[in-house]
Amino acid sequence: MRVLNPPSDSAAGQAVTSASVRPKSTWVALQRLRSVRFSHVQAIVGTLAGAISIAGAVFSVVQFVRPSDTGSLVAIVQAAGSHQRVPDATVEVFTSQNALVAMLRPDATGRVTEQLKEGVYVVRVSHPRYAAEERRVQVQPRRTVELTTNLRAGSSSPIQRAVNNGVGAIRRAFHF
Repeated sequence: MRVLNPPSDSAAGQAVTSASVRPKSTWVALQRLRSVRFSHVQAIVGTLAGAISIAGAVFSVVQFVRPSDTGSLVAIVQAAGSHQRVPDATVEVFTSQNALVAMLRPDATGRVTEQLKEGVYVVRVSHPRYAAEERRVQVQPRRTVELTTNLRAGSSSPIQRAVNNGVGAIRRAFHF
């Protein structure tokens, strides 16, 4: 049988000291909690509850202010090869029955945003130095449709398009 040496007096003293410190620190913590008045705790809880209630009310009002049948159209207009923004283009939004809904100009970053009712729209982007581009988009309620258009070099004037279409038809007919 092996006998272990009893702990030295210094180790025992440390054990007693650390054990006696814990109750004192716990006791001090309890005394500090007793010094906090119940009215202070009530004030803090009441203030937090009020702030949460106000935030919930603001969120609810925002949901009612925004129409539930509209969505956002975000169009980004850029040049095809360089991807540089084209801020002086014209963005036209038509219904599927070809009725003009909005005529918009992009900002300096080539971006345009419009709130639209739910439905199918035709977005036509044109610029005098570029060929026009048309796209169909489906706008859904409370959603954002992002459309990036890459304008190619050419003309978007109706006369120029008619001439180009006529020349293209003749070339196709005569195979050259």
